[in-house]
Amino acid sequence: MSVEDNKAVVRRSIEEGENRADLGVLEDCYATDYVHHDPDNPAVRDWPGLKQAFHGYFGAFPDSQVVIDDLIAEGDKVVKRWTSRGTHQGEFAGIPATGKQVTYTGTVTYRLAGGKIVEAWWNYDLFGMLQQLGAMPAPAEPAAATA
Repeated sequence: MSVEDNKAVVRRSIEEGENRADLGVLEDCYATDYVHHDPDNPAVRDWPGLKQAFHGYFGAFPDSQVVIDDLIAEGDKVVKRWTSRGTHQGEFAGIPATGKQVTYTGTVTYRLAGGKIVEAWWNYDLFGMLQQLGAMPAPAEPAAATA
């Protein structure tokens, strides 16, 4: 597969899979032996775990949309810098629906083989998202400097 082919798989996973909450498309894009790396969700390690996480996220943020800010590829890897926006309409991480809109950013480095995503390393602003939901305190304003 070419670099452009790999980018097309990642783009499809976002535009047709995540943004339409279509687990069938995501199953087409991810390998059955997929390996997941996410420091914010270490229990998710494979495709069945990620599929379950996607399902829960789609229920919590049914209007969620991911915008691809950058898509950079070299060899068998594709890096996506993204922004996600959605309304919290169902339970997420034990937090009941708040009706609040959230916007947060992140990056994912995907490794592809045979036209499928076989491994990914996720990093995103979960703390900022939880602050927007009211589950974490917002940062304090810095004290005014005195002369």
